[in-house]
Amino acid sequence: MKKKINKSILVCLTLSLLGLSSCDRTLLNPIPQTTVLDALALSTPTRVQNQVLSLYGALKDGNFYGGRYVIYGDIRGEDFINETSNLVTGSDVWGLNATNSATAVVNLWYFGYLTINKCNLFLDGMAAGGSTVVGTEAAAKYIAEAKFVRALSYYSLLQYYARPYVDGNGSKPGLPLRLTGISSVGQSNLARSSVADVYAQVLKDLNEAEAALPATYATGSDNTTRAHKNTAIALKTRVYLTMQNYASVITEANKIVSATAPFKASTGVANTLQPDITAIFTNYTTPESILSMPMTSTTGDFPGTQNQLAYYYSPSSANGGVGNSEYSLNAKGIIADTTWRAADKRRSFVKQTGTTTAKYWLTKYKAGSPFTDYVPVMRYSEVLLNLAEAKVRSTNAIDVQAVALLNAVRNRSDATKTYTAASFATSTDLINAILLERRIEFLGEGLRNNDLMRLLQTIPAKGTVPAKAPSEPNYIWPISSSELALNSLATDN
Repeated sequence: MKKKINKSILVCLTLSLLGLSSCDRTLLNPIPQTTVLDALALSTPTRVQNQVLSLYGALKDGNFYGGRYVIYGDIRGEDFINETSNLVTGSDVWGLNATNSATAVVNLWYFGYLTINKCNLFLDGMAAGGSTVVGTEAAAKYIAEAKFVRALSYYSLLQYYARPYVDGNGSKPGLPLRLTGISSVGQSNLARSSVADVYAQVLKDLNEAEAALPATYATGSDNTTRAHKNTAIALKTRVYLTMQNYASVITEANKIVSATAPFKASTGVANTLQPDITAIFTNYTTPESILSMPMTSTTGDFPGTQNQLAYYYSPSSANGGVGNSEYSLNAKGIIADTTWRAADKRRSFVKQTGTTTAKYWLTKYKAGSPFTDYVPVMRYSEVLLNLAEAKVRSTNAIDVQAVALLNAVRNRSDATKTYTAASFATSTDLINAILLERRIEFLGEGLRNNDLMRLLQTIPAKGTVPAKAPSEPNYIWPISSSELALNSLATDN
């Protein structure tokens, strides 16, 4: 899958429409034949399909899910140490003191809403005639993909700019809920909907997407990089877990998780754990990867400068890495946990440099410049752990299936450690083991912030940064200064 539109044109056009840019107007009337005029964008089946693919292109921008969203999800937590004090690469995000005008706060909001607006414009266009062009069956699938991308985008923005759902049961201010495309000036004013209302729309989109998405595609590549039924189901387990609706997590997960090991989806794509976790980060299209953002070396089809996961986490070439040594692993963080054994294959992602003053680095992402590692959005191991946690929390008991699900993830990488029900004195002990497994399994995959927020937990201290309690400023981000300037109805956090 590759982007089918010129990103510079898209950004320039959108900024101009919103009154934010005085960019070169010649970009809006380009000569190349690959550019499609708005009036013709949905005029042929090929053009409709290309517009669908462009929605994924917006989602995978390096400033959004192609890099920064995932990175911020990790560096807000306690397992990484900032090495460069560079505001451009998120030192203020790590320090938990980002302001309304911070690069991260402004850009993530902008590129998130840019993706949402593209989805809205596509859906508007399909309703206005695009569906007739491709026929009922294809139109339903394309519309479902657009709704999935919009749902993922709204969910993702909620994790930074809104209070956790559990804080007031969704009653706190959420996001401006834009469901129609902005195509001209004067359409920016919209008050923030409640957190609950935004989640309700996310779930509405995902339920409708699940109903119309294909069960599977013809290739492993498309099964990994485009939404199918299991993708929507898997994301719903994440959304419901975030809302602490554990009964619904179980209902959704049971659609794609067998009752006993080896756990596998019985319908649609045969999603399942792979035998070797290290292979997932070199062979990007296995059935474990439910959704990933694909990258290639083609110009414009990789994350771009200072957005790349390997650039942030890998040491520099002088220290045997491919990155820029932006963030080392916190020696007092998860890598110090003694239950994470040396024999665990996931320890192979941790690289030590130096001896007198040792530093540790995450090498999960190995591709050097232009950094073409696929960016993981969701893996099957997350669905298993989502289900395990929900089973325990819904009953407050040591659930046998939950232990088996935990074992499936742990034993895949560490065959020397097998849990039994007797391993846990209380259900709380089992939940803590599941949460610990999440930190190990998804280190560097952007889920730590989500887990801290959904449980309304204090963000632990790290390095020179003190702990941040849920009641303190900057527990969540402020609203982008650009949004506040354009939208007179928006309120700040």
